[in-house]
Amino acid sequence: MGKAGRAAARRKALGAPAGGRARPNPNPFEVKVNRQKFPVLGRKARHAVGLPGVSRARAVQKRTQTLLKEYKERDKSNVFTDKRFGEYSSSMSPEEKMMKRFALEQQRQHEKKSIYNLNEDEELTHYGQSLADIEKHNDIVDSDSDTEDRGTLSAELTATHFGGGGMLLHKRTAQQQGEEGERPRSRKDLIEELIAKSKQEKRERQAQREDALELTEKLDQDWKEIQTLLAHRTPKSDKDQKEKPKPDAYDMVVRELGFEMKVQPSDRMKTEQELAREEQERLERLEAARLRRMLGKDEGGDTKKPTHQSADDLSDGFVLDKDDRRLLSYKDGKVNFEEEHSRGASDDEHADEPGADPGEDDSEESSGSDGHSDLESDVESEEESGRVDEDRGARWDSEGPRARGAAGAELPYTFPAPESYEELKSLLSGKSTEEQLLVVERIKACNHPSLAVGNKAKLEKLFGFLLEYVGDLATSNPPDLRVIDKLVVQLYNLCQMFPDSASNCMQFVLRDAMHEMEGAIEARGRVAFPGLDVLIYLKIAGMLFPTSDFRHPVVTPALMCMSQLLTKCPVLSLQDAVKGLFVCCVALDYVRLSQRFVPELVNFLLGILHVATPNRQGQGYTLVHPFRASGKNAELLLVSDEEDTATWQRRGLSLHWASGLKAQTKTEANHTRLSCLAVCLALVKHCALMYGSLPSFHEVVRPLRALLTEHLAACSHPPELQELGRSALAAMGPREPRYRPLICEKSRPVPLKLFTPRLVKVLEFGRKQGGSREEQERKRLIHKHKREFKGAVREIRRDNQFLARMQLAETLERDAERKRKVKNLFNSLATQEGEWKALKRKKFKK
Repeated sequence: MGKAGRAAARRKALGAPAGGRARPNPNPFEVKVNRQKFPVLGRKARHAVGLPGVSRARAVQKRTQTLLKEYKERDKSNVFTDKRFGEYSSSMSPEEKMMKRFALEQQRQHEKKSIYNLNEDEELTHYGQSLADIEKHNDIVDSDSDTEDRGTLSAELTATHFGGGGMLLHKRTAQQQGEEGERPRSRKDLIEELIAKSKQEKRERQAQREDALELTEKLDQDWKEIQTLLAHRTPKSDKDQKEKPKPDAYDMVVRELGFEMKVQPSDRMKTEQELAREEQERLERLEAARLRRMLGKDEGGDTKKPTHQSADDLSDGFVLDKDDRRLLSYKDGKVNFEEEHSRGASDDEHADEPGADPGEDDSEESSGSDGHSDLESDVESEEESGRVDEDRGARWDSEGPRARGAAGAELPYTFPAPESYEELKSLLSGKSTEEQLLVVERIKACNHPSLAVGNKAKLEKLFGFLLEYVGDLATSNPPDLRVIDKLVVQLYNLCQMFPDSASNCMQFVLRDAMHEMEGAIEARGRVAFPGLDVLIYLKIAGMLFPTSDFRHPVVTPALMCMSQLLTKCPVLSLQDAVKGLFVCCVALDYVRLSQRFVPELVNFLLGILHVATPNRQGQGYTLVHPFRASGKNAELLLVSDEEDTATWQRRGLSLHWASGLKAQTKTEANHTRLSCLAVCLALVKHCALMYGSLPSFHEVVRPLRALLTEHLAACSHPPELQELGRSALAAMGPREPRYRPLICEKSRPVPLKLFTPRLVKVLEFGRKQGGSREEQERKRLIHKHKREFKGAVREIRRDNQFLARMQLAETLERDAERKRKVKNLFNSLATQEGEWKALKRKKFKK
């Protein structure tokens, strides 16, 4: 390349136009060369030399001519737009244009509230006032004014009393001087004249209004007389001739519905707090009445003296409850007195009733015997009332001790909440079952949480005390199971009121039982079944709390406790068997809804069936702790006496056996063994029905099936027990289950290894990969879109920066102008101050 080629390349790099005209005298400091770190053969260097300063100056100049001009003219408008409707429309006539413009003007002036009123026309006026407002008659009518002058004052009176009165009086005085030539009147005389004139006008208006009212009444009276003459009356003969139509069934039903009684509204449902407060007030009233009866203060206050009736009493409030008249009847020619005797006997029976009040009967007899009792003297009535009081006092002296004793023996109606278990035990001990329940109910009613602040804590303690009391009843000899059954209802109600505290109490009881069991196992290596109180607690826990939850803070520990009892406690006696079967029943109640599988339950039932069969070798099943295949108690429930077997009748097991009850005779013990076996077979059937859907059901019940078919069937048991065994086997289903055979999953065969070389495409860096024409066009558009998007974002950012610089320059210019004006102001003030001081010094020197 020669010198001419190199010069052309330099001019092109320095921004020379394509025509060959170079920029005159380029500044070498504006040239920027983009030097590469290392050259690459075959690569063309793009943008190696540039003029960034020149490009930036051009961009600023362009924005000054375009963007800055728009920014300065942003609030200016130099274009006039003709917004007249239809001005440039050739399809509308001038009349149509005027009509449309008038409609738009009316719509613009229309009120916003009438946008939904489609029938409203334009507003009509009369002397500038809307006719609609005139028809509303909203003017306030004064009682002392007529319809023409509604409460308005005359101009003279208003000017006199509310300003301007002096000028008016002066004008009238001048007029009177000019007309009459007499002495002018004073201001007081003029005001009195105005007042007299206004009163005269008021009286005239009142007279006119009264005349109008009289005329109106006369006109109404005349119209009524004319209206009676105009009324058309049908002659009586015509009325008789016309037949009245008979009402049909529908009309009759409608009339009946019209006379039907309406349903009266019922009282609203009272809240729990209102019911508790009413119950407390009722118990307090009853307790106060009981105390009065016990102290003998009730009879004296309830004695009622016969009320005195005057001669003027008309007996308006008298109500005849029954007919006391006697009917005269004859039988066989003689007067019949049976009705009288029967009525007298019934009266005697009513008088002998314990609820009857003798004072009321005496008063009725005294008032009914003489119809003129109101004419007697007051002295006589006082003497009679004194005799009645003496009779009642004598009767009370004779019956008072007995009544006071009955009131003292009566159960109190209010009880304080016990603060300790001993207080509750003293309140409940020595009372019947109904009285104990009544005491607990009254304690709850008198200490409801809504009545006082501390009642909630008291009732929470009451739940723990009742739970402890139930344990004492269960451990007593014999256990009072009937009271426990009734107290469970009170425990349930308290648990619903305070679930958290009830849960804590039950957890404490179960934790204590588990600790005792663990301590016994560590000390002796085995543990006996707990007492009846722990078993009752397990039963109560399932009744108070939900047993279907997956995890519960009370039910889950209780279920674990029962599992430990069925696996750790060996069956050494008939009492242990009864306790274990009771635990099995409670466990089945726990899992009745959730159908949770309890393996300890199935194992314990298998052990009970084993101890009820003779000990044989080759049993076909395996026993798990706490049962053994052979030993001292291996045949605990086996009955060999045929007479006892024949006399046995199926009945439920009593919990008294769990409390330490001993069999009196051998026959009773054998009957108890057979009852235990019957309960065990019923539980086996229940488990088979409940766990029938388990995949491993047949493996679970295989030991039970072997025992029932091979060993238990060979024993000479009563027919009812044999029927229970057959029903349990029927619930277990067929002997051999039909399982689906396992089949290997079908899969594709593994192909043999092939020695064909794998071809991998080598991607060259920096080269555009091949493809179809559409794919290449798509990639080119994507690349162009990215480039244009980046350029637009860069230009918008530079425009914002330019506008920010312009706004900053305007702000600085305004600040500089303000500072200059302030400086000039201070200079002028300083000049004035100096001139004033110089003038002051000059005057001082003079």
